[in-house]
Amino acid sequence: MRRIPLLAGTRVVLVPVADDDVVLHPPPPPERVVDVDAAVRDALRFPLSGPPLERVAPRAGRVTIVVEPPALPVPGGSRDPRATALAATLRELERCGVRGERVTILVAGGLGRRLGRRELETLLPPPEARSFHGRVVVHDVEDAGLVPLFDDVRVSPELIETDFVVTVTAAETVVHGGTGALLGACDTATVRRATGARSLLEAATAPAWATATRLEGAIASRAPLLGVSLVLDLPRIVGAFRGYPDDVETVQRVARSRSRAIFSRLPGVARAEILGRLGRRLDATAAFAGPPSVAHAEALVRGVELRGVRLAQPVDALVVGVPWVGPHLPRARPNPVTAASLALGLAARLYRNASPIREGGTLVLVHPLTRTFARHETPYVALLEALRTREPAALAAAERAVASDAAAIASYRRGEACHPLLPFADWAACVPALSRLGAVVVAGCRDALAARALGLVPSHGVGSALEMAHGLAGGRARLGVLLAPPYAPLIVGEEEPDARARATNAQVPAPQSSPR
Repeated sequence: MRRIPLLAGTRVVLVPVADDDVVLHPPPPPERVVDVDAAVRDALRFPLSGPPLERVAPRAGRVTIVVEPPALPVPGGSRDPRATALAATLRELERCGVRGERVTILVAGGLGRRLGRRELETLLPPPEARSFHGRVVVHDVEDAGLVPLFDDVRVSPELIETDFVVTVTAAETVVHGGTGALLGACDTATVRRATGARSLLEAATAPAWATATRLEGAIASRAPLLGVSLVLDLPRIVGAFRGYPDDVETVQRVARSRSRAIFSRLPGVARAEILGRLGRRLDATAAFAGPPSVAHAEALVRGVELRGVRLAQPVDALVVGVPWVGPHLPRARPNPVTAASLALGLAARLYRNASPIREGGTLVLVHPLTRTFARHETPYVALLEALRTREPAALAAAERAVASDAAAIASYRRGEACHPLLPFADWAACVPALSRLGAVVVAGCRDALAARALGLVPSHGVGSALEMAHGLAGGRARLGVLLAPPYAPLIVGEEEPDARARATNAQVPAPQSSPR
């Protein structure tokens, strides 16, 4: 019987696994792009499709660059390649004759808290941030000046009243990055509808993808539109625990380490401080340009292949830890809803081909699930109160009520809180996984009332949670332990690329774009 260290909140817990259980280690770090600036420059000069930047950039016109808050991956890195990519794009625009004061950076944050000055300063590296003379606009989903585009979709005027639009993002999921950034610059109702998808890696299961591509076409019919999509590696720990969780020997060393036991005895505030200061490197592995949907799709496929973990067949129960920070900016301790959205809305939906958990299986969520809310997360309290009734009608009524709450919306518009609909969007992201699972057991739960309000099963510790999983399986459950964060994509029921090539006696390898 092995014991696998798993990060759960600010603690490191040991999960017992048998020989036939599956420990899902992220792959080792791939070859990274040494010069992100040069990679973006080459991508803009040689796009996957369409004309290069120098042929479409308006020399005397206005340009809008759309970016997203760098919320994914969780927890992120100390330096983000997206800032370098944005700076490289600005330099290329200047080379093409576009003056800096004619450029608007549009931060498409959707329903998240509108970024303040401190967060905005990190969008560019410090030297470029000081020298930038254009405008920075933080999108407001409640702005009465949003422009109707088609059906009931309204968008930021910065996407319409311009001569050229560029998106600079990283391909994290189908709806995060690329055309997803355009969705984040729409009205409240459009952003709210963009949460439902069975898989975050398959466009066919994400209705928001169809809306996003239609939105892309509508914007491109008014002004040229170009996208830059980075392929990011998973955040990698540097320093003493370098190699966790991708290296098997490092994982075993952490399990035996005396410092792990000492760390677990520290107060929660001290543990969070140590984890926050732990060095993490976030590298880019490729850059692509072209129409946003094309560049994003290519980058997403490449990223899944480089970062993905292969699982031969679905497991009966999957053990998932939740990190010490939530999925939104500014980072805060996960509350019960954001903890559930990380495990159910992100990790359990980050798959290709098939769900990693069999139909009716169990997800073991390892987190204390305590009701702690940051100042900007007060709208989550209303959702928890509505969920306690367990009535869909009550939940829908609560959502309608907060959507028209003038005080809550004013707080969002001032940048003091998230939009009151964000908690409902987070919970909607959990529904696809919940609908096919038999149970979600919270291991180490410290707030049974919060767990039951969410329809989850509280459990004192990992051992008792695994016993529940075995009982629900009608015998011994085949376990999978997802070593995270960060959450790696899961490729289910698919052979290794070289194995597929041997099986089909392929004479020509699968086409791949050369790394930039």
